[in-house]
Parts: sequence; C-alpha cells; structure tokens
Amino acid sequence: MDNSVLWLKVGSLDLAFDPAVGNIRQFLVAGRGILHRAHWVGTEQAQAAGSVIDAHLAGDFLAAPFGASDLVDDPPHGWSANSPWALQSHNQSATDAQMVLTLKRPVMGAQITKEITLCAAQPVLYQRHRIAGGTGGLTFAHHPMIRVSGGDHIAVSPKRAALTPEEPLEPAHLLACPAHSTELMRFPSNDGQAIDLSYYPQSVGHEDFVTLVESDTEGLGWTAVSRAREGDIVIFVKDSRVMPVTMFWMSNGGRGYAPWDGRHVGVLGVEDGCAAGAAGHRAALGDNAVAREGVATALTLGAGVEHVLRHAIAVIAQPEGWHGVADIRFEDDRMRIIGQGGEVLFLPLETAFFAS
Repeated sequence: MDNSVLWLKVGSLDLAFDPAVGNIRQFLVAGRGILHRAHWVGTEQAQAAGSVIDAHLAGDFLAAPFGASDLVDDPPHGWSANSPWALQSHNQSATDAQMVLTLKRPVMGAQITKEITLCAAQPVLYQRHRIAGGTGGLTFAHHPMIRVSGGDHIAVSPKRAALTPEEPLEPAHLLACPAHSTELMRFPSNDGQAIDLSYYPQSVGHEDFVTLVESDTEGLGWTAVSRAREGDIVIFVKDSRVMPVTMFWMSNGGRGYAPWDGRHVGVLGVEDGCAAGAAGHRAALGDNAVAREGVATALTLGAGVEHVLRHAIAVIAQPEGWHGVADIRFEDDRMRIIGQGGEVLFLPLETAFFAS
C-alpha cells in the first residue's frame, strides 16, 4: 500500500486520496473501482504529460480555476489539482468516515477546505468544498471520470441548452464547434448530421467537450450513467445553485500523442461546476455563450465571503433488462430512480447534505 495515500474505509466503501496533488485516486464499492485511472499513471509514460494533473490523471479532483487560466499564473485546473493539501482531521467509526483537508496554497487569495464523507449504509461519496475570502472571479468544477462503453445511456436533469466551444479540443472530434442546441438528442455533429447526447458514442478516435446548462438553478441537478459492461448506474448529484453547468468530456482515443497514445478510450468526465465551458477564465468573467443562457459562469470572491460546493457520487446495480434512467426524484433520505421501462429503484441519499 502506498503510505503517501490517505484512506477512508467504512462498510463496503473504500476511498484513496492523494494529498500531494489533491485527487481522489480510487472510490471502491464492495471492492469494485468506480472511477477511471489513466493507463500511464504510475509509469514512466507519465513523464510525457504536460502538467502535474495529467501525470496523475485519475478519479476526481476539484479544478479551480477550471481549465487553463488566462488571468492568473496557475497550472491547468489550478493549484487545487496540482499541489499539496494538508490533513486537518481524519475520523472513522462503524457507521461513517470523514477527512477534512485544506489546500496549502491560496487560490486567488482564497482558502479552500475539502470535506470527504462516507456512510456505511450508503453507496455514496459526499464532497463539500468551502472557498473563503479571496478577490476576483473564480471558475471551478468537479472532475470525476468513469470508464464507459459505446452506447451506454446518459440521462440528465432538465437542461436549457447544450453548447460546444468555438474551437474543438482536438482535430479529431464528433461534435460541431461551435454549436448550440436545446435538443440534447439532436446535437449538431461535425459531419453536418446530428448526435444523440444521451448515449456515449460508438465510434472511437475522437475527443469532444460539451457544456450543458441547468434548467433549474435552485434545486439539485444530476447525471446518471448506465454502464452495460459494469452492470451499474453511476449518479452524480450537484447543488445547482453554485454549479449551474455540467460539462461532458468524452475522451475516446482522439489524442494520439504521449502519454495518451490513442489509448485513452471510453472515458467520460462529468464536470459539474461554474464556468464558461472551455472558453477560458477571462471569458467567464464577462459576456460569453454560457452566460447568455442566463446563468453565472464564475464565483465572486471577497473578504468575509464563503462559497460552499456540495457534490455526491452514488452507485447502484442495474436490474435485469435495464435500458437507462428516465428520471430521478429526491426524497428526504433517498433518491427515487425511474427507469425507461417504468422500473423504480431506491438509493439512500442524505438530501439534507445539500442544504447544510
């Protein structure tokens, strides 16, 4: 076992956190890993990565600022994903486990605290970040990544629109850039046709990025990925009051250079946050395509101001004959998952966490 990694263990849940760079390396439920780890992590190939976060690309991390900042001299996805976190507390019992850490470096003058919580009776990873003080406008996003197969169903809470950036991430891409659609099942494709964003693409050899704008920015937003190969449903839940966008990064063999080498295939990043998509930090503070949909694209930092970011990742097994999620509804202590065939599943969830 790597002694530099911090572990949380309770019930059937195991979590590994790397305090050197701030990422959740692993989240296991009953011994099965839920999150993605790039094939080069821990090998000599990682030396070819262009940043610390890419060299350690795995699991989930907080990106703040999101992407490459053109305003501050921070690395891609910020110091929150590229520099050490200090452990403040680590508690485990038979029923729950929690660790609290603080980022050693300020971000735009702000202090960031991370709380990670597991409960034995819930297959859920809870995260709460507190961003206190600072000056200026800050973009951010959670950055969990999972492995998927072509054709896996992706369901989302109602969205106002979907947008792609002015320029694609890579020359090989499926989605038209720039493009805008209020119909997620008919998003413009690079070949002049349309792509259904509710399914992960079957074809390989592309890299795509699309930003989905939440319809209800006062409630809970969600993304549910039904993975056929794994036989599970991975559900991401966010506080839409501070995370009005969900950005999908579909990394499917479109990067042929090292350390990606065309082998980074079947990866989906579900990036809930507050940003102008891939438009950049400077753009997020002014007029931009996402802001024109009527949502904030940056947090306003200030003395005495604290922003609280609440996020959860939940996992449940698929029943036989499952085809995908039709809807999710939140009750006091659980979520009701409704299948496309009318099936109803229940998963324990502390809904009050998103208001605390």
